[in-house]
Amino acid sequence: MHKIDYLIFGVYFLAMVAFGVYFYRKNTGSEAYYVGGRSINFWHIGLSAVATDVGGGFSIGLGGLGFAMGLSGSYLLFTGLIGAWLSAVFLIPRVKNLSTANNFRTFPQFFGYHYDKRVALVAGIISAIGYLGFTSSQLLSGTKLATAAFPEVSTNTLLLLMGGIAVGYTVLGGIKAVIYTDTVQWILLLVGLIFIGLPLSYVAVGGWEEIQKHLPAAHFSMTNVSAVTLLNWAVTIIPIWFIGMTLYQRIYAAKDEKSAKKAWYLAGLLEWPIMAFMGTALGMLSRVAYEQNTFAAMGFGVGTPMDEEMGLPLLLVDILPVGLMGIMLAAYFSAILSTADSCLMAASGNVTTDLFKKFIPTSLKGELRVGQLVTLFLGVTAVFIAWQLDNVLTIMLKSYAVMVGGLLVPTIAIISGKKRTSNAAFASIIAGGGGTLLLQQLEFQPYGIDPLLFGLGLSVLVFVIYPKESMTH
Repeated sequence: MHKIDYLIFGVYFLAMVAFGVYFYRKNTGSEAYYVGGRSINFWHIGLSAVATDVGGGFSIGLGGLGFAMGLSGSYLLFTGLIGAWLSAVFLIPRVKNLSTANNFRTFPQFFGYHYDKRVALVAGIISAIGYLGFTSSQLLSGTKLATAAFPEVSTNTLLLLMGGIAVGYTVLGGIKAVIYTDTVQWILLLVGLIFIGLPLSYVAVGGWEEIQKHLPAAHFSMTNVSAVTLLNWAVTIIPIWFIGMTLYQRIYAAKDEKSAKKAWYLAGLLEWPIMAFMGTALGMLSRVAYEQNTFAAMGFGVGTPMDEEMGLPLLLVDILPVGLMGIMLAAYFSAILSTADSCLMAASGNVTTDLFKKFIPTSLKGELRVGQLVTLFLGVTAVFIAWQLDNVLTIMLKSYAVMVGGLLVPTIAIISGKKRTSNAAFASIIAGGGGTLLLQQLEFQPYGIDPLLFGLGLSVLVFVIYPKESMTH
């Protein structure tokens, strides 16, 4: 890359750290640190929610799907639209006002209100572990992109740099730094894709005739995906809108119920069709470039095995001129950091509020400082985990699956009023989450069906065999 690109890239990262420093000075306690004083408007909440949900994992992952299957890969984010709108209608009315009245900061506290402390504790453990995995997968996304952009720098060095910046501004600024940087990051990503990535990639591969020449006809179809794949995406991604700690934090941070619902409708539209088709289209263009032998000089000639998720980063590195390279890379890193920081804040909230609350100082300043230290520790741990990882999308979907398998059924029970005992909720969490994890490890996937579906079935079975009994509230 040219020095100008390095300069642009450096200015972007310095700006993100500046956000953290600014809100570090504004935070007065853990209420501001974890839920932003419950006063943020719907534009910031909506942009932050979609930035968190899509982020780098799905941005890079969508490029891989576009490379492999074409436009049908966009269905991955159609599930995000469905999940966002369903939760706006059914979940937010049950959560927002209740959370304000009871000062909830985490999703497991919602469980503790409706069930008991034991259920909240196990939900907190699952959520904290899951979001550590998510944070790590996002850092891996950034490393993949950076490896293509900076081949002269070692992968581990790039991982440490990415992790240090993301962890740094998150530790300092808390949820407000996360939400406001998410807003900037998501706008930067959309502008970069619409005005830089797509048009320059289209011109670089030679236009429509070359696209038609090098892509299979199935890549232009919306049916180039199996029913089993659609089912797996649906059962994995739609439920996250009902059990995702990152999303509950944003519901809590919104000014009121109306603002939270508007934010969710906005987030759904931004996921599909906007981001879904832009991401897959760029992946398709990277496939054209691959078939044209564009990546041969980088060691990926036609017929050479290549990670499908690397196609898009390699294309951008190849085609972008001086200046635009720095802007476009900053745009993609924005997507990555917007999810990494949110997941890190979620895990930190779980640890400080759900797992070790009784050990946290009661003073506002002491509580805030402990929260920052926990965030730092978890961030360093996430970087270490990312060191060991391989595939972004697979890791993300597996992490989602364990959380959904354990936490979805008791959540739906609360929303629907199908009351059972706290024992039933506790047992179903263990059975669903543990069963999903075990089946994943055993690679139990008959007919290609995700183990999560069987884990959810087990969770439902365990939940309903307990006798009915009114919950606490």
